[in-house]
Amino acid sequence: MPGGGRGDRRRLGDATGARDTHQWWAARSRHTHADAARLTKLGRALEDDLHAPTARALADGRLRVEQARVIVQAVDAIPALVRLGDGTTRIIDPSARTQARDHLLAAAAEHDSKALRRLGRRILDVVAPELGEAQEAATLAKEEPRADAAADLEVNDDGNGRCHGRFTLPSHIGAMLKRHLLALANPARHTESELRDETGGWKPLRRRLGEAFIEYVERYPVDATPQTSGVNATIVITMTLEQLLGEHATALLDDGTRMSAGQARRLACEAGIIPVVLGTASQPLDLGRTARLFTRAQRIALGLRDGGCTARGCETTASGCHAHHDDPWSRGGATDLTNGRLLSPRHHRLAHDSRYAMTVHADNKVTFARRT
Repeated sequence: MPGGGRGDRRRLGDATGARDTHQWWAARSRHTHADAARLTKLGRALEDDLHAPTARALADGRLRVEQARVIVQAVDAIPALVRLGDGTTRIIDPSARTQARDHLLAAAAEHDSKALRRLGRRILDVVAPELGEAQEAATLAKEEPRADAAADLEVNDDGNGRCHGRFTLPSHIGAMLKRHLLALANPARHTESELRDETGGWKPLRRRLGEAFIEYVERYPVDATPQTSGVNATIVITMTLEQLLGEHATALLDDGTRMSAGQARRLACEAGIIPVVLGTASQPLDLGRTARLFTRAQRIALGLRDGGCTARGCETTASGCHAHHDDPWSRGGATDLTNGRLLSPRHHRLAHDSRYAMTVHADNKVTFARRT
């Protein structure tokens, strides 16, 4: 690798005034500085006699760069000493690194870098099985506090009805979140129309996971929501009486953002909502109490009665449905079985979309038609 130790010794960056060899190489190879730095670091490591077989395998095309990086990192991570649970220490035979390198090089013929990384984390189980578990426990004891301390989440509204964000979580929390969202995005929970996008094509997994995350937040258990920082259990919406009843109106949330009145009425079916209804002088006429939601017993009864989504032709099961008020709660509708029905998330959105008219038929099924 040009960015390796030989490049450093030859001071290739001096000709262009580059501070480091990887900066010179980045400019020559059109790698990003970060990629060039990583490759330079790998190049230096591969000049060590211990990693010479890995370097040859990479040069011969038997390894990919990321596989070589994983092998080097796993071998270099093997400590000289392992502290046991009783407080004593054991010396690891230096030959363990050579055995680990050879084992991972052989495994690279069948495993990609991700699988190799998992093997590398437990390589002592292979080369020093009597010490492997103790070393893994020590490694986890260091990693877990660092992961907890690095927890971070940032969410920013772009002013166009969307927000964007990024987060850093401990690995097990990320795995749990992904497992939950995959369960919600499971195609078995959705009809074919819900799995297709606006063009008729199949929605990619990323979009289905995004929609699952929306459902995850909107349907967070109300009884588990903190009163001071509720997700959707306490939405304070300020609107006039005309806006509350109107089809084409907007509502102001307590964080300064807006949503359509239809969206607010939809959320009222699944979450508590505190309406601050204003008179003509912008004075509060009624600071409503949190709505009484459909109870668990009512949801079970709705499931037994409706069997699933009541939209004609929809096959979404009861567990995947929302409980909807036929006579909207925001207009005084009661939270009882005679005023409730199950609707899939998609049909629940249509029920509160002013562009569609919902018709209830004698068999308790509903149909939707776009208004003209």
